[in-house]
Amino acid sequence: MPDSQEFTALFLAFFALTLAVRLWLKIRHIRHIGAHRGAVPADFAATIALADHQKAADYTIDRVKSVIFAIVSEGVVLLAFTLGGGLAALNGFWAPRLDGLTYGLAMIFSVMGISGLIDLPLSLYRQFVIEARHGFNRMTLGLFFSDLVKQTLLGIAVGAPVILAVLWLMGAMGSLWWLYVWLFWSAFNLLVMFVYPTWIAPLFNKFSPLEEGEMKHCIEALLTRCGFRSSGLFVMDGSKRSSHGNAYFTGFGNNKRIVFFDTLLNRLAPPEIEAVLAHELGHFRRHHVIKHIALMFAGSLALLWLLGQLIHAPWFYAGLGVPAQNTALALILFFLVVPVFTFPFTPLTSYLSRRNEFEADAYAAEHASATELIHALVKLYQDNASTLTPDPLHSLFHDSHPPAAQRIARLQQLETPA
Repeated sequence: MPDSQEFTALFLAFFALTLAVRLWLKIRHIRHIGAHRGAVPADFAATIALADHQKAADYTIDRVKSVIFAIVSEGVVLLAFTLGGGLAALNGFWAPRLDGLTYGLAMIFSVMGISGLIDLPLSLYRQFVIEARHGFNRMTLGLFFSDLVKQTLLGIAVGAPVILAVLWLMGAMGSLWWLYVWLFWSAFNLLVMFVYPTWIAPLFNKFSPLEEGEMKHCIEALLTRCGFRSSGLFVMDGSKRSSHGNAYFTGFGNNKRIVFFDTLLNRLAPPEIEAVLAHELGHFRRHHVIKHIALMFAGSLALLWLLGQLIHAPWFYAGLGVPAQNTALALILFFLVVPVFTFPFTPLTSYLSRRNEFEADAYAAEHASATELIHALVKLYQDNASTLTPDPLHSLFHDSHPPAAQRIARLQQLETPA
């Protein structure tokens, strides 16, 4: 086992390497997009105007610059909480005043609150400067802070009982506490997936049943062909906050819903909507949702087991600048520093996600029209100002969807001759 100084050195080495690679990838991304800003890629020259291509480049560069600032800010906050003495100071404040579960709850909420306040100015900048500059923002300051208040109250109402339950299990279930926490956490996540569509999402958006007409007829015919049952087809007022368009599945079990942003329905024709929905159905039929849940649960089990091995190790606390030792501090420290050590696995998770996207596209080509999906994607790339020229290495690490050129090329190969 390492001593505290060795662990400090290991943490700082991984921290510096992760920070450097993340910043290097963002800078590469900016330079690559800027170098290709002057011309539309040949595969899109007939469908995307140069002005739209340049808008996407400028929008992406602005967003990546804000991410660079966020990466640096996150690094500073992490060091401040750990080796900088932030957690030690919070412990010194709360330990004389509270004990047991209330102490742990106060510590965790303090860290979350401080982190949220530090992130708030950047969130405002992204929404009201970057999104507004490029014509996407439709949110008012009043709505922004209304959402923030709702999220905070919801986080307290739901988070407090969950945190208290986790801390109690950690203290009461002996050496196998991590297994009981995992079972509880898994059950809680499944419950949230089930209740989210009807209890949580309506707190932030209005969901209206899809109106009768050609669009609904096409969608219902597709669902019948694919043997998919849902609890309803809904339109979400996404235009209240942004002009970006999207569609998604939500819910679990018999509580599945299909949701379309109103901005998407206003832009795409019925056959294009059908193709987009067929892609989403592909995720369901290829069991991507179940696989994702299984992978998430397996990852959380592994991490909780690892925390179970570290929770009584004095070098773990001392090596991260915390003189005290308890379950709440172990939980906070672990989930603060885990991203530093797991960053090398990022390309693997991105690869799995991109592979799922290709499989869903193939399913869409079987049950709808590859040509219509291509048309829909080109419109969405244009409307959402998605760059057509991402840096390949950055894409390898961070893109959950395949680059536009690769995706369109695959779909063209799947087109059925007339």
